[in-house]
Amino acid sequence: MKTEIIISGFGGQGVLSMGKILAYSGLMEEKEVTWMPAYGPEQRGGTANVTVIVSDERISSPILSKYDVAIVLNQPSLDKFQPKIKPGGILIYDGNGIVNPPSRTDIQVYRIDAMEQAAEMKNAKVFNMIVLGGLLKVCPVVSTDGLQKALYKSLPERHHHMIPLNMQAVDMGMKLITKQR
Repeated sequence: MKTEIIISGFGGQGVLSMGKILAYSGLMEEKEVTWMPAYGPEQRGGTANVTVIVSDERISSPILSKYDVAIVLNQPSLDKFQPKIKPGGILIYDGNGIVNPPSRTDIQVYRIDAMEQAAEMKNAKVFNMIVLGGLLKVCPVVSTDGLQKALYKSLPERHHHMIPLNMQAVDMGMKLITKQR
């Protein structure tokens, strides 16, 4: 099985980190993966995105024009990537960053209020892990065990003490995500 994912939001929301952790999770489970970030001025508040492909078979190209799953964390990302989701695909959005909700009826739409939950947890840095938990609930491309191994692999050792909090955030995301249609 191959899943083609785009994650997009403002620079600083952990978009690229989320993609990197997802890619490492696939590697921990011996899957084929690609991770292709788009950044530059995006890191200073513009829209950043990352394409991740997780597959059981070889991946022919990391370049995509259509996606199975889109995670959008702000309105410009929704406007840009909603039309690029394959019919029957999945759109996940954070309710905090969207003014005009998704309009397509030929895809599955999920809302996750991750920003609000991160504020309740008093740690904005877990925002992206809450979103990642929501993704894994509706589209389990990797396991939470693989994800935890990936955190140990991808985070600097000085941040390993934060992994239990990150895994708690993943669990919270799995509970928070709600299907809109």
